Amino acid sequence: MAFRCQQDSYAREFTTTVVSCRPAELQTEGSGGRKEVLSGFHVVLEDTLLFPEGGGQPDDHGTINDISVLRVTRRGAQADHFTQMPLTPGSEVQVRVDWERRFDHMQQHSGQHLITAVADNLFGLKTTSWELGRLRSVIELDSPSVTAEQVAAIEQSVNEKIRERLPVNIQELTADDPAVEQVRGRGLPGDHAGPIRVVTIESVDSNMCCGTHVNNLSDLQVIKILGTEKGKKNKTNLIFLAGNRVLKWMERSHRTEKSLTSLLKCGAEEHVEAVTKLQNSIRLLQKSNLSLLRDLAVHAAHSLRNSPDWGGVVTLHRKEGDSEFMNIIANEIGSEETLLFLTVGDEKGAGLFLLAGPAEAVETLGPRVAEVLEGKGAGKKGRFQGKATKMSRRTEVQALLQDYVSTQSAEE
Repeated sequence: MAFRCQQDSYAREFTTTVVSCRPAELQTEGSGGRKEVLSGFHVVLEDTLLFPEGGGQPDDHGTINDISVLRVTRRGAQADHFTQMPLTPGSEVQVRVDWERRFDHMQQHSGQHLITAVADNLFGLKTTSWELGRLRSVIELDSPSVTAEQVAAIEQSVNEKIRERLPVNIQELTADDPAVEQVRGRGLPGDHAGPIRVVTIESVDSNMCCGTHVNNLSDLQVIKILGTEKGKKNKTNLIFLAGNRVLKWMERSHRTEKSLTSLLKCGAEEHVEAVTKLQNSIRLLQKSNLSLLRDLAVHAAHSLRNSPDWGGVVTLHRKEGDSEFMNIIANEIGSEETLLFLTVGDEKGAGLFLLAGPAEAVETLGPRVAEVLEGKGAGKKGRFQGKATKMSRRTEVQALLQDYVSTQSAEE
């Protein structure tokens, strides 16, 4: 049995009856990508306007009596609607679909059917899978490569067919109908029973499908193929947008273009040249800066060597610098008798540190230094370096090192 959403993809609300309501849990992705488990209910209706996830298409969002439906999944011939409030079996309810999300899915899914058919008809490029993503959709083609000329030809052809306003029809066939053999498809779910649903783009393609679709290609408005990416072994991913997603993409691109025009002080046609010049300038500056930093590190090392404070523990902090800066100093000094504690970064915030000296001492003290600075690091062969979050505790590290040196001297 087809759900109401499959019979009429354009329906936005309708009335039905609650069949059952049972406790359930839903695993979701919370803030920071952490998994969260929500407690709620699986509600089964006599029929549903909300599409359950399947066929590469995500589920619909919507409400039942103004109660948000967070997930819709298919279970055999039924659809489970996850809500966080219970609904009474036998009660009549009003179901409403999130139309913006639904229509977006209709455009992307019908767009996929059209691209799949045209890619096959023009170049024999078979679709092996597809994904309707949140921002873009991906068609996996059974080919190790697809040329730019092929992509352009596919895009031109699909948009021509949209302008032809070709109808999209849906019919149900019995499993033994000879017409089924002529239908494109990647097989049916193992628990499928009943008629086979076929989506036909007039004069273009017939495909087994459970998803929601436009009833005329004109509702796709336009398709933009963004390009290709390397897929799995011997596969190519074709990236595309359909309908309203193209308009949103153009709006984002236009905003970016305006911002770049303001920042670069030149027209859009000169953006690439301007950025290229900036990148070249940055590379030259980085090279010059690295050379100066190395000279500064060598000078700092010699100053430390000749300092009257030279002894068991030597420390140095600079706001500017990096790991290479500290390692150059350590290399220049090259002392295995002295503990060298170097830090760079914000004096009261985060930064980098390096502890160098006798291997046994560094192995013992390194983890303790990282702990005091509330950071982490690693080391070998007389060096321990890492990141710190509390550079303000450098004096505590200095005291720790001095105590260690004093203890070692007393024991000798």
